[in-house]
Amino acid sequence: MRGFDNRFADFPDYILGITREIWEDRGLGARMKEYYHPEVIVRMPGGISFGEPASTAATMATLVEFPDRVLLGEDVIWSGTPEVGMLSSHRILSTATHMRDGMFGPATGRKVRYRAIADCYAKANMISDEWLIRDNGAVLRQLGFDVKDWARARLSGLDPETQPFRPEIDVQGPYTGRGNDNQWGQGLAALLTRIMAGELSVIPDQYDRAVQADYPGGLTVHGTAEVDAFWLGLRSSFPSAAFKIQHMIGMEEPNMPPRAAIRWSLSGTHDGWGSFGAPTGADVHVMGITHAEFGPRGLRREWTLYDETAIWMQILAHQG
Repeated sequence: MRGFDNRFADFPDYILGITREIWEDRGLGARMKEYYHPEVIVRMPGGISFGEPASTAATMATLVEFPDRVLLGEDVIWSGTPEVGMLSSHRILSTATHMRDGMFGPATGRKVRYRAIADCYAKANMISDEWLIRDNGAVLRQLGFDVKDWARARLSGLDPETQPFRPEIDVQGPYTGRGNDNQWGQGLAALLTRIMAGELSVIPDQYDRAVQADYPGGLTVHGTAEVDAFWLGLRSSFPSAAFKIQHMIGMEEPNMPPRAAIRWSLSGTHDGWGSFGAPTGADVHVMGITHAEFGPRGLRREWTLYDETAIWMQILAHQG
């Protein structure tokens, strides 16, 4: 771990450790400045932000609304070297109580549980590039709010130059890598590419019949039929949109099943019936991340996230 603080045993330990120090141990001053580059770029489906002060402010705002948030790091799938920098795809299960007013509206006192996946580029003990997807749909449903109505209410406050995120407002950050060429990453990328090309027959062929999958909205499903329903619902909403693999990591480690992390995008027109209702002709960009674990009978665990609220904002903005 050349260039990183020697108290971290390895890169996953660094990612898990700094997450706890910042969020649960309230390292919002010196720790944020130590671990986040002054000009860090953070891309979320809802928008793009620049600089450590913006990241610190966003962290504080979340902690005001959910002060007891606990971030449980389920996995860190990573690539790279300390010398050139490393990219982690960090899957987090959070628990929290909606104690105060904030982005999600008036305090409800309700407890929530939701996932997020953060792809972070780190070098010399600092994160300078990040792609973050939080399951806002799951949070809203547990708070008793309608996802589409919440997205509509947010429209008037959006900054069109930075919100929501789309390719034309993106900038090139310090990370220019594409991951690694491990066979498990390549296999997951090929699988998603075939699904997005309409070859849904690949699901019963390549997935374990007893697969468990976690999807946006806090949805957990079992079996290949429900996996098929999820991917068909997304693709059929945007049948002419261009699917692109943005980043690909595969890993094999002791005491762990082979696994992979893929960051992908879907860009095009809302021109079909599917998970997002009647076609509207809106231009939509979907930022997605998929994690997978493989077993002797195929893909046995899948986690895919996109932000439903960001998609609805783009559709509703087009409708005026």
